[in-house]
Amino acid sequence: MAETKREVERKYESDDSGLPDLTGVAGVADVLDKGVAELDATYYDTSDLRLAAASITLRRRTGGSDAGWHLKLPVAAGVRDEIQAPLSDAVPDEIAALVRSRVRTGQIVAVMRLRSERDIRELRDHDGRPLAEVSVDAVRAERLFGGKGTAQWTEIEVELADGGDPAFLDKVDKRLRKAGVRPSSSPSKLARALAETTPRKRRATAAGEPVTAGDHVLAYLRAQRDAIVELDPAVRRDAEDSVHSMRVATRRLRSTLKSFGKVLDRAVTDPIGDELKWLAGELGRDRDREVLAERLTATLDEVPADLVHGPVPERIDTWSSTEHHGARGRLLGILDSRRYLDLLDTLDALIADPPLRKAAGRKPRKVIAKAVKKDFRKVAGLIQQARELEPGTDRDVAIHNARKKTKRTRYAAEAGEPALGKPAKNLVKTMKGLQNLLGEHQDSVMARQTLRELSAVAHAAGQDTFTYGLLHEREEQRALRVEAELPAFWDGIKDATAGL
Repeated sequence: MAETKREVERKYESDDSGLPDLTGVAGVADVLDKGVAELDATYYDTSDLRLAAASITLRRRTGGSDAGWHLKLPVAAGVRDEIQAPLSDAVPDEIAALVRSRVRTGQIVAVMRLRSERDIRELRDHDGRPLAEVSVDAVRAERLFGGKGTAQWTEIEVELADGGDPAFLDKVDKRLRKAGVRPSSSPSKLARALAETTPRKRRATAAGEPVTAGDHVLAYLRAQRDAIVELDPAVRRDAEDSVHSMRVATRRLRSTLKSFGKVLDRAVTDPIGDELKWLAGELGRDRDREVLAERLTATLDEVPADLVHGPVPERIDTWSSTEHHGARGRLLGILDSRRYLDLLDTLDALIADPPLRKAAGRKPRKVIAKAVKKDFRKVAGLIQQARELEPGTDRDVAIHNARKKTKRTRYAAEAGEPALGKPAKNLVKTMKGLQNLLGEHQDSVMARQTLRELSAVAHAAGQDTFTYGLLHEREEQRALRVEAELPAFWDGIKDATAGL
């Protein structure tokens, strides 16, 4: 079984003088010599180094106290999640799955061998508890794929002890800098080894700033594509909010393809949008029910105990868990499916070779503002329609459609923020407020539908359905309050695109 560890560390350049005296670091009572370890690590990647490009490292290492397979996923500067698995000849399946969104149907090959002689010190406090491990690593790198270069260097690595306070690393940093030691210019050993063994003419160059309307739209699409790929391992590890975040990125992509039909040919992008809709649906299959169950439970908690007739809480819980059982397995199956991996390839191809239309080459302000305003006008039409309808199903549908168009306008404005500036930023905020208001109404619609279904099941079982009716009435009142607030809210924002 793989285990996960949060790694917080800093790297420094080193010379022949070795490790400075660290006994003067605040909080350090003892510096223990832990000896020298011989480490031998082979790093794996695709032939085009997709993992390295994402600051992900995958290695098989022998020697030291944690021999095995190590996958390191970036979290923040100097912070990575390290997933460890026992030694084996091939990459363990559970680790291979975590890089599948990048590797896809490609092959993983050995790209670099790093052999390090690690001289280790452990910093401890007055109670004998470890604060950090400090090592001086003499590294020898050998390129195994894409060249035959070698490199050698020495570095100092300071890794925070498990559960330690990251502020302690600042104290060590202050002492090292005072001794003339400077931070490393490379975030990892592999990054440095690749940089020093890659011919200069093959080194990648940074992309330029967006200039045209097409540049801005593609930059936004690229960011959402990257978010999906980056969130894939988190979804597989069941990290908090990861499924919701991936679903939002998927919706942003699909919405942008629809909003900017003057920039990208929709004859090409509409089929991609259909696949994004499928993925968003799969990601939301379990989450929507979970959120609705939380809403119903919270509303039920507000009801006096003497008005709760029958096993209402148990029935809501059973309804919620029915679909949840096996949902995670289904989602993991989706992420391993050829359809999902093909969609990622299609998104890559779309961004690499976009079906640009004539407007894509124009200045962004006019093209993007026009698209945003067009989306906003659709929202306005649906809001007006809803206001003219009597309460009931038709009004519910109009409000729901207005909510969907509101999200589309919000995402279009997000894409336009770099070009349109503060007016677009303000519109994003305004649309988020409207989206929340309309979302409360839609949640009420779905809650009432579910309560009617639960009531029918309870009635068939011979149970009292009074409480379901009470909850239904409360949800109906919530919806009516939203409908009452909507005219004033809309009148306050109906000119929200005036500054674009």
